[in-house]
Order: sequence, then C-alpha cells, then structure tokens
Amino acid sequence: MLEDIDRVLLTEEEIKERVAELGAEISRDYAGKDLVLICILKGALHFMADLSRHISIPVDMDFMAISSYGASTKSSGEVRILQDLDAPIANRHVLIVEDIVDSGLTLKYLVDNLSSRRPASLKIATLLDKPARRVVPITTDYNGFQIPDEFVVGYGLDYAEKYRNLPFIGILKPEVYK
Repeated sequence: MLEDIDRVLLTEEEIKERVAELGAEISRDYAGKDLVLICILKGALHFMADLSRHISIPVDMDFMAISSYGASTKSSGEVRILQDLDAPIANRHVLIVEDIVDSGLTLKYLVDNLSSRRPASLKIATLLDKPARRVVPITTDYNGFQIPDEFVVGYGLDYAEKYRNLPFIGILKPEVYK
C-alpha cells in the first residue's frame, strides 16, 4: 500500500495538531448551543472521531452516506443519499463534518438538502479544501488544510475503498488510478 503513495502531503502529527485547533474553535463558537455533528460517510469518519474528542461541549452525532464518486477520481455531479439521518435537525445547530471539498457539487446538494430541514444554523467543517477544483461556490466555516489539485488518500480518504486506514494524507501515484 505504501508503494502506491508518491509522497506524504500532511503528516499524522500535522493532522492531529490542526484537528485539535479546530475542536477548540468549535467548542468556543458553539458554547451553550445544541450542536449536532453530521459525519459524511465514509471519508469523514476518521476526522469526525478525532474532531469530536477535541470538542469540549456536549454534542450529538449523526451520519449520512452519500455517493457521487463511485470508483472514479472525479465527482459525477449526481448525488445519491445512501443513508439518511436518524434524527430530525429542525431548530438545532448543525455542523457538517466532511473529509474534502473538491468540486463542491456534493456539498452544495447536501447543504441545500439539510437547509430544507430548518436547522437553527448550518455550517461546514472540512479537513481538506481543494479550491482549484471548485465548480460551484461553497464556503467552509472550519477548514483544516487548503491543498493543491492532487489526488489524495489516507486518514479516511480513499481510492476504490482502499487507503482509508493510512494515518497521514498522501498523494497517490497517478499510475494507480489512471
């Protein structure tokens, strides 16, 4: 698996440090509020687990599974909800926890969908932001790292369901996915 990685973009330590900072910021911003974290499966699972441990206020957690990539390296733009929330979010402060914002197509669909459920507020936390690939305007409220237009894996991010378990963010060798 490591032989498929061209180079490490973000080390395990860099990720840990930034996730702790984000957790502290979210804790301050949501103090005294009814916060629910919505993890976008499968990619954001590692980020959500670590982030939640650095949030010092009570939170509820829920999960959504959506698909727009399949085994491709690019979003198809067609989003399917594979697993919806277990609980209503009306009048609650909602923080979407996402692994990466790339084209923005999937996240825009998700924001529109969740906004229609009347949350008290709706914000986005993402580990990675790749603005060079943006197709629709999306602004994140809590951003771990801005990254270049490279195909990355690790720390929850995959290619064809592999590499999620790497503790760092690495750039996948092009010959692996082309």
